[in-house]
Amino acid sequence: MKLTILIILFLYFFPAIGYGLNSPEEKANMDSIVVHADETDSRVRFIIDDVVISGNKITRDQIILRELTFQAGDTIASYQLGPKLRMSRENLLNTSLFNFVFMEDSIVVYGIFSHLVIKIDLIERWYIWPFPIFEISDRNFNSWWEDKDLNRVSYGVYLVKENCRGRMESLKLLLRFGFDERYVLSYDIPYFNKKQTFGAGFGVGWSQNHEIAFQTIDNKLQFVRDKQKYLFKHYFTYLNITHRPNFYHHHLLELSHNFYAFDDTVLNLNHNYSFMNENTNEYLTLSYGFTSDHRDSKVYPLNGNYFDFKISKSGFGFLNNCKVNMLEMMSSFRKYWELINKVNFSTDLAGKYSANSNQPYFYQKGLGYNRNFVRGYELYVIDGQSYWLAKNTFKYTVIPTKVGKFGFIKSEKFNKIHYALYINWFLDAGFVYNNQNDEGNNLTNELLLGTGLGIDFVTYYDVVFRVEFSLNRQGETGIFVHFNSTL
Repeated sequence: MKLTILIILFLYFFPAIGYGLNSPEEKANMDSIVVHADETDSRVRFIIDDVVISGNKITRDQIILRELTFQAGDTIASYQLGPKLRMSRENLLNTSLFNFVFMEDSIVVYGIFSHLVIKIDLIERWYIWPFPIFEISDRNFNSWWEDKDLNRVSYGVYLVKENCRGRMESLKLLLRFGFDERYVLSYDIPYFNKKQTFGAGFGVGWSQNHEIAFQTIDNKLQFVRDKQKYLFKHYFTYLNITHRPNFYHHHLLELSHNFYAFDDTVLNLNHNYSFMNENTNEYLTLSYGFTSDHRDSKVYPLNGNYFDFKISKSGFGFLNNCKVNMLEMMSSFRKYWELINKVNFSTDLAGKYSANSNQPYFYQKGLGYNRNFVRGYELYVIDGQSYWLAKNTFKYTVIPTKVGKFGFIKSEKFNKIHYALYINWFLDAGFVYNNQNDEGNNLTNELLLGTGLGIDFVTYYDVVFRVEFSLNRQGETGIFVHFNSTL
């Protein structure tokens, strides 16, 4: 993962954690749910007379009501009230529209049928972000730290307008210069129909580089650089349709157009770099993805489960380069449990299958990219057509989620923070299948194992800071830093 403005947020807020913690008001709201009704009597039914929302200065009511597991007029059993309030709160927090969500019910009339008013108090996030970009353009911070090459730095600005029109829509403009040039404009609309089930998104952009990886030797990327010309260019557009029929399921159908241009310098160094080793590869990609997300938190889950599946077909034989032909399937399943108080366990099973066994080098993405890696092998890439990966983690809660307040900041979007601290032990395994001649890389077609201990710091605006000590099957040890959740 690339090092971004998250570091600045962490360094800014970490020293100030001691300000105004755990006041009586904050202790009372730690769980953010107050249930006054009697949940023990199974005969009692609650009639929800009204849902009162406050604090949403920008977000429209219908966006909030969409995430609730109840609505005004519903009749629910007493034992269902608490779980429904908790699930609704998790749904609202997982929209990434709010920093805090407080829920409370009040009884209007008590009897066999009790009448309730549900009150929801929200603290919205800040929705306009001009992120300054100062990024290390490597697969992750640890691979960059090996050489500490300051030439591999990108800079620019990332303009994000979240929650446009109060409808959870987002407008994004990326202007990135330096080592990894990239320019992207996109707009996402989560809902455009009355039932708030269908959405759409589109984007356009291009990227270009003076330096590019042309081969993998000893399981590490080999780069070539030319300051006078671009060795790689990529132009792309995409359009997608989304469908969210309920709280937890999400479908995405996307059509994209890709045009790649490779310089002769790269093709001469690796004769299997692109399809037919040609300077340009142009193709359409049609993909479908499905997600089932029942996690309590998208940023740092401790309970629940998650499943996704994606299938994509690239190349349909009617553009300039009809030699491009790829069919890929990817899937993952993640499960999170609370074993005992303060002890949690999580497992992540992931895999990729490529039907084309003769993929050129540029299109082979095995383990070592994004979140797909065996911990302990952060410094390596393992190329191949297909892979499987299993990550397992035991967590112990050192500091449960607490709330702090900066008295010197007036805006409620920034003056109240939450944070938590965990230690963990992990055991990962993975395997990359590569049927091509790859004698210079001994980690392909081999079982990969990694284990170690880690510390995770989690705070608001989706910041997760991890430090891990790892040992891999080859007997190599290391301390690695990450800026996102591993599962």
